[in-house]
Amino acid sequence: MTNFKTADNHKKELESGDRFAFGDNWTQFLKVLDESRIADAVEGLKDMLEVENLNGMTFLDVGSGSGLFSLAAKRLGAKVFSFDYDPKSVACTLELRNRYFANDNEWRIESGSVLDVDYLRGLGKFDVVYSWGVLHHTGNMWAALKNVRTSVADDGKLFVALYNYQPLATRYWTFAKKAYNKIPILRPLFVVIHGLYPVLPSILFKLIKGRKYPRGMNVWFDLLDWLGGYPFEAATPQQIFEFYKSCGYRLTKIKTVGGNHGCNEFVFHKIS
Repeated sequence: MTNFKTADNHKKELESGDRFAFGDNWTQFLKVLDESRIADAVEGLKDMLEVENLNGMTFLDVGSGSGLFSLAAKRLGAKVFSFDYDPKSVACTLELRNRYFANDNEWRIESGSVLDVDYLRGLGKFDVVYSWGVLHHTGNMWAALKNVRTSVADDGKLFVALYNYQPLATRYWTFAKKAYNKIPILRPLFVVIHGLYPVLPSILFKLIKGRKYPRGMNVWFDLLDWLGGYPFEAATPQQIFEFYKSCGYRLTKIKTVGGNHGCNEFVFHKIS
């Protein structure tokens, strides 16, 4: 289902340079998506949620992006609801459903915004609410963090990943991401500079250690997503822990970037 108000707002933000075209990037990513990447995404979900499957469970993908993790949840047996603010991301998720679960009435996909409280309330409650690297791109991260609580069922799980706050680096990346979107002529320069650092050292480190690129992702599309990912906000692990603790959630698993740039991952259990 297309939300025309959401789509119109999104178009205006793209035209003004106030938002990165995430959906364009995900559309290209789908061209390199294969079974190996899907398997990595499935294992990533199993590891963080500490489950072997999601049979009989409901799964809400808040900001589905490429649709890869909605697909992973389906592979694990969940009944899935996916939504995204970017119409092209919605199209990507629809494409993956058509490829792998055509005509499946237990995977619904819509256009929507996590900042729309009435929209979220209308969706109901879910056993697992998942939002990886999304809420810090809404333009109002703390409102988004508050809003997703309404979608978690009693005794349910909330899995979020958010950019790590660094006093100086976060200021720099806010400037860089804003400039990348506002001044298109600078984009090739930003790609070259930041391809050399931090991307190249990260790739070399993974090769030396024999590690795969995480979560079924791709280094090129991750670079573009990182450089262009605006709006942009960040938080420390302590801030996120304290916020959800005050809301009646218990932290069950955390994976941090150790004070570096990137996303910290959190799984919370809603105490019924």
